[in-house]
This record gives sequence, C-alpha cells and structure tokens, in this order.
Amino acid sequence: MTSSALEAFIAQATARSRQTPDPADCVLALAPLMLDLIEQAGTFLEPQHYRSSDAGYTRNLIFNAPDESLSLYSIVWLPGQWTPVHDHGSWGVVGVVEGVLEERSYVRLSPDRGANEEIDLVRGGTVLLRHGAVTSFVPNPDHIHVTGVPAERSRAVSLHLYGRTMTSFNLYDVGARTRRRMDVAHNES
Repeated sequence: MTSSALEAFIAQATARSRQTPDPADCVLALAPLMLDLIEQAGTFLEPQHYRSSDAGYTRNLIFNAPDESLSLYSIVWLPGQWTPVHDHGSWGVVGVVEGVLEERSYVRLSPDRGANEEIDLVRGGTVLLRHGAVTSFVPNPDHIHVTGVPAERSRAVSLHLYGRTMTSFNLYDVGARTRRRMDVAHNES
C-alpha cells in the first residue's frame, strides 16, 4: 500500500534525478523533497517499516526502482547501534523521522588510486540530526562515515534515498588501512 505523499515523492525524485545527473546538483534538487516527505511519514510508514533487531541497525526497503536507479529505505537504529566505517559509492539524501541520528565523518588523507589498501583516514566532524533534519552526500570520491545512535539515546528512524539499489557499500578498516566491498541486507516491505 502506498500513499499519495509517497507516490508523489517517488515520481518527483525519479524525474529530478534523471534531469540532474551531476550528484551535487541531484541532491540539491532532492533535499527539499525529502524535507516534505519526512513531515508526511505518518501517512505511508507502516509497522514493517519500523522493524528492528537487537543484532544491529535494520534496513527496511520501501521502494526500489525497476531500473535500480533509486531506492528508499527506512532505517531503524536502536540505542548503541552503528554502521561500520563505510562509503556508499552513490549520492544519497537522508531525513530523520524520529530521534537523533549521529554521523561521524572520516577524512581521507591518501589519494584514491582505486586500490583497496594503504588508505589513510582520520576522524572528521560529528553531525547530530534531529527529527525533521535532512542531510545529503555525494561520492567525491568518497563520503566516508559512521552513522548510528549512542547507547544513552533513544531509537532513531530515518529515511534514506540513494541513487542506486543499495545492496552493498565499501567497508573500511581504519587500523589496517584497507577497504572491501560488503553486501548489506534489508527487509522487503
């Protein structure tokens, strides 16, 4: 079941992403749509979009374009749950529906030569995203970060729109100075 708000968002996001192939211009065009969507989340989010697991943060697929050019997930973060250090290999727009989501960025010091070793990363800044906040990222060449909820905070729920079907991302081992491609699971909705 879809709502008119979700249907309108998907139609507009599809059109805007096709009209603006440059990632930076694309997220600029899509961020206002996400702002509107999170305000209407109650009209389309169903119980299955709030599924969670004590084992780790939970990705619940809401929409996947037939051509795999867009995907929308609700992600549920229980207290103490974090992603590994990663990048997406895609642009993305994120909106917070509930709670406070924390993003800790990493800065790449070594040039990206396409190799999966000798990658030097240092911690960058931290951003706290409350209900109603929207953020975006582009692969330039990397947007490397950790996202989650500290143990002392309550659950967070966020919507994530990506410029591809997000079934994998690059996982970084900061100490070993390496990265590898990792498949990521999600729940079908």
